[in-house]
Amino acid sequence: MNPIDHPIKSSIDFAKDGIQHGFLRLPYSRDDSAWGAILIPIVQFKQGIGPTALLTGANHGDEYEGPIALFNFAQRTDIASFQGRVIIIPAMNYPAFQAGTRVSPLDHLNMNRIFPGKVDGSVTQILADYFSRILLPLADYVLDIHSGGKTLDFLPFATCHELADKQQQAHCEAAMQAFGAPYYLKLVEDTRGMYDHQAESMGKVFVSTELGGGGTTTPRSILIAKQGIENFLIHAGILKPPATMQQHSSQQLVMDSSSYIFAEHQGLLEPCVALGDRVETKQLLARIHCIERTDQAPYAYYAPRSGIIMARHLPSLIKMGDCLQVIAGLEP
Repeated sequence: MNPIDHPIKSSIDFAKDGIQHGFLRLPYSRDDSAWGAILIPIVQFKQGIGPTALLTGANHGDEYEGPIALFNFAQRTDIASFQGRVIIIPAMNYPAFQAGTRVSPLDHLNMNRIFPGKVDGSVTQILADYFSRILLPLADYVLDIHSGGKTLDFLPFATCHELADKQQQAHCEAAMQAFGAPYYLKLVEDTRGMYDHQAESMGKVFVSTELGGGGTTTPRSILIAKQGIENFLIHAGILKPPATMQQHSSQQLVMDSSSYIFAEHQGLLEPCVALGDRVETKQLLARIHCIERTDQAPYAYYAPRSGIIMARHLPSLIKMGDCLQVIAGLEP
């Protein structure tokens, strides 16, 4: 599709060198603004000929490491240190980001489950379509920064996927490791409908992350995101490396179907191990207390495997079907 024909219009010229700040404008008529629009902040750094990187945060609106790190990066003025192009959308699901919710309050859709989107669909579908038709074709490298949002907390890791194209997978793995998170993980999962799948199916080098959670941030998680962006762009050959590169060491996580523990009861969650703890098979992980009565013993959950607690449920009230914890193995 010609960008001129898409309902979303960009105020920046993707072919122009220099630093451009602007908006993606999506018309959105509503009760309080008949001719209104959703304005999504975007910035581009372009200098000469080179690869293009597309960097995004807030694919889910309650995940903040990406937006903070990318809004910080947007303040750069050193265009001479770039060779190529970097397109940054700090909050790709902008309505959800404004509302502080995982999914959009406008159509209640999860952006990371509706790709490739629909040009004549609802707001989230149109946004996904714009990424699929206009932005992703421009990119060689794609980084989508996630964390756990309000309902999960993660060890900080970068991730890529097992792919049919092993050469593409090798490029993704190299970029994942270059990001420099404390942990890294190669996932085997059904990615249909995800931004990941759309980028990977188009042959892009795609890396994602999980850098914390709880609907908040820490100085450490923000620092991991900031440094990871620099490392990713240096690896892509777009950003000139500093005179002395900061060294990092990452540990590989491994997962299988036994890694996930889901709640089969609802109530008050009592964790018995913490995020990052090493656990052994059959070790007590958590109890779920019935909150309707006091004569009911809590339901106990035990580790189906040994490993490290990679993710945990938030907040303390839990429902049946919620992901309670995730245990990952550690490669030596």
